[in-house]
Amino acid sequence: MDRSSKRDGGRRAWVRGATWAALAWATTCAASWGADGKRPNIVVLITDDMGYADLGYHGNQDFPTPNIDALAASGVRFTDGYVSGLYCSPTRAGFLTGRYQQRFGHEWNPSGAPGVGLPTSETTIADRLKAAGYATGLVGKWHQGADADHHPLKRGFDEFFGFLGGAHTYFAEKTENIYRGTEVVHEKAYLTDAFAREAAAFIDRRKGKPEPFFLEVAFNAVHTPMDATDERLAKFSAIADPARRTYAAMLTALDEAVGAIVEKLRASGLEDDTLIAYFNDNGGPTMLGTTQNGSRNDPFRGSKRTSLEGGVRVPFLLSWKGKLPAGSTYGKPVIQLDVLPTALAAAGVEAKPEWKLDGVNLLPFLTGADPGSPHDALFWRMGSQAAVRKGDWKLVRYDSTLDKPGARSNAARVEATPFRLYNLVQDPGEARDLSAGNPDKVKELLAAFESWDAQLVAPLWGPGGGPKGD
Repeated sequence: MDRSSKRDGGRRAWVRGATWAALAWATTCAASWGADGKRPNIVVLITDDMGYADLGYHGNQDFPTPNIDALAASGVRFTDGYVSGLYCSPTRAGFLTGRYQQRFGHEWNPSGAPGVGLPTSETTIADRLKAAGYATGLVGKWHQGADADHHPLKRGFDEFFGFLGGAHTYFAEKTENIYRGTEVVHEKAYLTDAFAREAAAFIDRRKGKPEPFFLEVAFNAVHTPMDATDERLAKFSAIADPARRTYAAMLTALDEAVGAIVEKLRASGLEDDTLIAYFNDNGGPTMLGTTQNGSRNDPFRGSKRTSLEGGVRVPFLLSWKGKLPAGSTYGKPVIQLDVLPTALAAAGVEAKPEWKLDGVNLLPFLTGADPGSPHDALFWRMGSQAAVRKGDWKLVRYDSTLDKPGARSNAARVEATPFRLYNLVQDPGEARDLSAGNPDKVKELLAAFESWDAQLVAPLWGPGGGPKGD
C-alpha cells in the first residue's frame, strides 16, 4: 500500500471515529435533558470595554472579581477567546447573527439615524430561539439601530429594558432614554445595579413557566463615562490612579451584578438547567483617541479599535453545570460568533446550511467528543485594519498610531501598518515581526485573508455611523 493510501485510510478511520464520537455526544446530551425533552435556559452576559487583564482569573490583583471568577471556575474558560469586531456594535452584530458582520455591511458603529443598524434581512439569535419556543429578553445596551424597525422588540425579543445607543450615563439624574419596551422610564438606581435587578426580575417571571428562556444581559459597564458610587469608590482609596480607582469601583458593581444574576438562577432552582455564556465586546480602550477608562490588556499589545490581540482577544467563558467540565480551560481559538450555534445546539435547534453561519457549535469540542479545532482560521476587517489567525500564526495590519508614542488615533482617518507576521504562542505581545523570514507563511495567510475578504460587502455606513456615504 502506498503512503497516500495509508493516509486516506487513516483519515477515513479518524472521520468515522469523530462521527461516532459526535453522535455519542449528541445522544448523551439529548438524554441529559430528561425524558420530558426539557431544554436549557440560555443566558448571555456581555460586558463593555473591559481589559483582558482586569479579572482575577486572568491574574488581576488590583481589585477582586469573585463572582466572575466563580463563574469561570464553574465552566470552561477560553485562553484564546476572540470577538469579530474591533469595537462595540460590530461585535454585537456578529454575536446576534453568528455571522461575520462584514458579510452584511455592519463594519462600523451605527449612529441613531433612521435606517441605520443591524440589517433587517439578518436573523438574530433571539429570532431563532423564539421560533423554537423560547421566551426572549434583553436587558441593557442594544446599539443595533435606534428607529422602530431596528428596535429589539422587532428583532426577536419579547421584552426589553435598557437603552438603544452605544453609551450611557449611570446615575439617576442623568439616565434619560432608558426604555421598558418602547416606553421611557425614569430609572433611579445606578444603571449597572438596575440592569442586575431587571435581569433577576425576568428570571423570576419565567420561573415555573413551561417554556425555556433566552436572556441577553448587555452591560454598558465598564464603558465611559466613568461614573461610580461613593460607597464603591471608598473601597479602593489605595489605588493611586484616579481613573483606575473609578474603573475598579465600576467593575466591582459589574461583578456584583453578575453574581446577583447567577444567584437568582441558583435560588430559583434553574442553575443546573441554564447554559451561561460570558464575553467582553472588545479589548480595553488603552489608546489615545478611544474611550480610555483605566483598563489593561496585559500581556497583549493593542487596544479597543485595533486588530492586535489587545483589541480582539477578550475574557470569554461558557458554563453549563453537569454538561461542560467545570474548572477547565480550552486553548484553541474560539470567537463570539460561536455562541449562537452553541446555544442553538443546546436548545435542540438544527442549524441549516442556508443560514450561512460562521460560528461553530462548541459543545462537542468542549466535551472531548471532537478532538479537532473549531476553526481553521479566524478573520478581522475594519477599514484598513485587517488580520487573520491560523494556528499559532497571525498576519495583521493595524492602526499605526500604536507605533507613535503620544499620538491620538482617529477612527475616521486610520493609517494602517503593512501586514506583519507574528507567532502568538512564542510572542503573544506581537512584538517581533517574522514576515521577512517566513515569506511562505505570509503568502499562505494572505491568500486565506483575501479569499475571505472577497466574500464580504462594502460597509453600509462609514466611521461616522451615518447613512451610506458618511
